Amino acid sequence: MEKLQAEDARYLKRKVKGGSLDVHPTEKALIVQYELEATILGEMGDLMVGERKECQKIIRLKSLNANTDIASLARKVVEECRLIHPSKLSEVEQLLFYLQNRKKSDKREKHPPRDLAPFEGMELDEEANINRIDHYVELLYEDIPEKVRGATLILHLARNPDNLEELLQNETALGALARVLREDWKQSVDLATTIIYVFFCFSSFSQFHGQVTHYKIGALCMNIIEHELKRYDLWQDELQKKAAACDDDHKNQNVKKEHEKAFKKYQGLLIKQEQLLRVAVHLLLNLAEDTRTELKMRNKNIVHTLVKTLDREDEELLVLVVSFLKKLSIFLENKNDMAETYAVEKLARLLPCKHEDLLNTTLRLLLNLSFDTGLRSQMVQAGLIPKLSSLLADESQRQLCMCILYHISVDDRFKSMFAYTDCIPQLMKMLFDCGESPMDPELISFCINLAANKRNAQVICEGNGLKMLMKRGLKLKDVLTMKMIRNVSQHDGPTKNLFIDYVGDLAAQTGVEEREEYVIECLGTLANLTIPDLDWELVLKEYNLVPFLKDRLKPGSAEDDLILEVVIMIGTVSMDDSCAAMMAKSGIISALIELLNSQQEDDEFVCQIVYVFYQMVFHQATRDVIIKDTQAPAYLIDLMHDKNAEIRKVCDNTLDIIAEYDEEWGRKIQSEKFRWHNSQWLEMVDNRAMGDDGEPFMYGDDGEPFMLNGDILERHDLFYSADGIIPADSTISPGFFIDYQNGDMGQAGGFPGSMNIDTFRQSTVTSGQRPATASGFRPEEQFFYS
Repeated sequence: MEKLQAEDARYLKRKVKGGSLDVHPTEKALIVQYELEATILGEMGDLMVGERKECQKIIRLKSLNANTDIASLARKVVEECRLIHPSKLSEVEQLLFYLQNRKKSDKREKHPPRDLAPFEGMELDEEANINRIDHYVELLYEDIPEKVRGATLILHLARNPDNLEELLQNETALGALARVLREDWKQSVDLATTIIYVFFCFSSFSQFHGQVTHYKIGALCMNIIEHELKRYDLWQDELQKKAAACDDDHKNQNVKKEHEKAFKKYQGLLIKQEQLLRVAVHLLLNLAEDTRTELKMRNKNIVHTLVKTLDREDEELLVLVVSFLKKLSIFLENKNDMAETYAVEKLARLLPCKHEDLLNTTLRLLLNLSFDTGLRSQMVQAGLIPKLSSLLADESQRQLCMCILYHISVDDRFKSMFAYTDCIPQLMKMLFDCGESPMDPELISFCINLAANKRNAQVICEGNGLKMLMKRGLKLKDVLTMKMIRNVSQHDGPTKNLFIDYVGDLAAQTGVEEREEYVIECLGTLANLTIPDLDWELVLKEYNLVPFLKDRLKPGSAEDDLILEVVIMIGTVSMDDSCAAMMAKSGIISALIELLNSQQEDDEFVCQIVYVFYQMVFHQATRDVIIKDTQAPAYLIDLMHDKNAEIRKVCDNTLDIIAEYDEEWGRKIQSEKFRWHNSQWLEMVDNRAMGDDGEPFMYGDDGEPFMLNGDILERHDLFYSADGIIPADSTISPGFFIDYQNGDMGQAGGFPGSMNIDTFRQSTVTSGQRPATASGFRPEEQFFYS
């Protein structure tokens, strides 16, 4: 008995694997899959061990309905299927009872999770039956209409995920579908769409991607898409020609009717073509889950194809195309392809739109692209700033729009453009709506960037904008809000005068134990207030700021950022004569020199410390301290030829003032500047060769060197002029030559450098000018603010 069952099982297994098993083919179909359990297979003996998953028998119970006698049907199943032992009759009854009483699932739930909407041409006058799959395959060998019918019937089966496993085992059906698609897709758009839709149903599940790839459906879809796009271009050209002919002869009714007929035909063709493109692009998008498959698509210029498709009007198709581009955009090569094809310009056309999914997907793609500087420029040129600003009112899209605009605001070139949109008022409303709750980092970061522009700062301060910001920043000790306020305070003009009412509040924050990053922002805001009417002496005394500033100048007393802000603050208050005197008496100058020694490698520190010296030499009391009691002039001479151009400018201006008021330092400075301007010639003289190989023009007539043991600067006959060697009558000094070389002959006693000296030997650079900090300096602006 066991041997007979084993032989039957092997025979059944061969038939199942061959796809030829069919039980009662004439009865109506209600499909029930019954998989043999291990206990049943155990009755077959050791021969079948390990083959349980492969040995299945599908029993089609056509007569099972709500009125069926379960007990009789179970006995019939056990009698006709010798693989089921009679002792399992009760289990078969339980299974049939479950099948009889189970609720029919909603057809919509059987659709794949990313199924496409049904399209025109899918309607049938009969219900597809899995038992007739062989008949449907036979239709694929007939004419085009029958092929379309057969493919549509198979599609109805494939749209039910329960049938996919069985369809997959029918290699004849899949092979026939792939062959018909490869040979006849140009003859019928409906046929191509239907067959691709069948394979799309398989592509919706990752475990079936291998079978879809096996039939090379992906490559075929790309060829189909490229061909259809070329056809679309031809249709457009033909329609434009008919429209032009109609315009030229608008009175000719025949031409007009021909144009209307062509347009209606074009619309019908366009609908079917877009159905085909939708299903083909969606299939490729599913297959692109594997990065290796995606790389093959890129090698076939998938990005260029998709960008070209963005010109279409069908919103469902555009959602798929933009989604595909978004997936591709995370790779650098694909992003560069999108930049070359000007994808941003075509995406800008889609904003704003009423289709929620298309709008959201487009914004996400633009966010991915906005990390690239060149693509941000394309976004601005495409007019996306006002479009995205208008979308800030939509709460569902606000976050995405704000992130894109934030990336655009990073570039100084584009900051000013926000002032001419309604973006800033909306952002300020969002800030105030937050109340005392934490703000979104994207929101406050965006506002900080915008505040770095002068025009934007004026818009921010309109109404009670600054008052509300100060109230929030001081009450909540909000570092980011204070950073935004600090950016607003750096701009000259009416906005800076608005801060006079808040000087006391800001100064009070430096005298208490606050977080260091919060103190940095408050102190930086104060340091930006270069307002002539502000009484800094009163502020320093009332809030006892001098000891605070001096203590923070010690290296290591605080973070470098705070120390730098202290130096900038000292430079700001030193514009006032009395404040400069207070600083000099407190010993801050020597502390600055000590700090200069420790931070000599940091250009920002050096530049700001030198600026403090520049401010102090304007005042008599501090000028004498710097010149006579410190070595600051010597440090300035050393820094006069620094690699940093901004440091050189500040040093030149400071040394010019020192040289003007102190003759001894004036000679040293003049000599050093002369040496520097003639350094190459002096180096040649100092390194002259000795012996017979030496250059003869470096020696006198008697063979003695010109220099002997004297100072080269005392040999006026060696100085060059514009025409040659100046006569050795000592009537022209090196200072004259320096003035002549720098174009300062019209200025008495002029010194080289960027500082202007008028005829009364007074500096024309106002004391309110200051060097830009590292965070605020922009190369296109002058170093000294006007």
